[in-house]
Amino acid sequence: MTDKQKFEWDKYSDQPYIITNKRFKKQKKRKYFFAHLALFLLFIGVFLLAFFWQFLMRFPKARTQIGVGVNLDKGRVQYELVEELGVQNLIIRIPLADIDNIDNYVDFVAGFRGKTILINILQNRENIENDALLEKNVRLIFEKLQHLATEYQVGNAVNRTKWGFFTVGEYLDFYQLVQKIKDEQFPNLQLIGPSVIDFEYHYTIGSLFHQKKIKFDKLSALLYVDRRGSPYNRQYGFNLKNKITLLSAIVHLANKSNNEIYITETNYPLKDTAPYAPTSEKECVSEKDYAKYMRQYFDIVRKSGKISRVYWHQLVAPGYGLVDNRAGKIRKMPAFYSFKKIINEKNSN
Repeated sequence: MTDKQKFEWDKYSDQPYIITNKRFKKQKKRKYFFAHLALFLLFIGVFLLAFFWQFLMRFPKARTQIGVGVNLDKGRVQYELVEELGVQNLIIRIPLADIDNIDNYVDFVAGFRGKTILINILQNRENIENDALLEKNVRLIFEKLQHLATEYQVGNAVNRTKWGFFTVGEYLDFYQLVQKIKDEQFPNLQLIGPSVIDFEYHYTIGSLFHQKKIKFDKLSALLYVDRRGSPYNRQYGFNLKNKITLLSAIVHLANKSNNEIYITETNYPLKDTAPYAPTSEKECVSEKDYAKYMRQYFDIVRKSGKISRVYWHQLVAPGYGLVDNRAGKIRKMPAFYSFKKIINEKNSN
């Protein structure tokens, strides 16, 4: 069985299945031991510097825009829902594994007239391993969508093995090839990364402190706090506000990214929605708490003044979104109306 055959997609939670093959995981840990050791040692030095630097530096203030994720497979009803919400910023996934359906993605994106679109290019193992294939597919995406979207997030949750990358170095090689295509043929486009998920800033540091000739036009982070409940709760002493401040300090210390930060994915898993919930039932919250935590999250992000844009993941998803579409019916959950109110409040300011 090849590496790429280990990565299967869970259509319910919209993410790859967790890799359960213990032998496979042990094999990869041994193979990339020294790469992970080097990453850890780099993290120690940069983390200490950034931790103290955050108390000394003066951060420029950012005005936060709010967006939401929409997916081709969730249907055309999303056009109406987006208009009802009044949201301007959308993030749309295009999986390299589904490149044969690129024209359907183009039509879907084109239907959101007047919206600001961020395309999220989802990696798969086949494209990670095959440079010629990656170059062909990325060039096709840019050619087809350059007039509909100017921003492209390269990769997603790159620090999770189930998403296809085994090391930061693999991701940087992947990104470098995409940047080469952009620089040579599509200079007006902007590339965003490294798309590290959760409070695992050692991977962010590894993506920003190195000798490769790459640069992120904006830095993206998938900054979840769902396993802590309220975003005011702490993890290793850091709440959401502290995590944002530390992330901003790391970005300002590096020279591989402009200082603008996007949070391109966050949400909470919902109780009693298995198999649609992306976590176990232990981490799931009620619809009422979901709406409350979402409002707290947006409030903290906006008051931080350090995040340019934050996208809620996603509009239609029974296990973690704003709308439940099970049994072919559309049910707008409490968070949908909270999100709409937040957008209206922002638009009126």
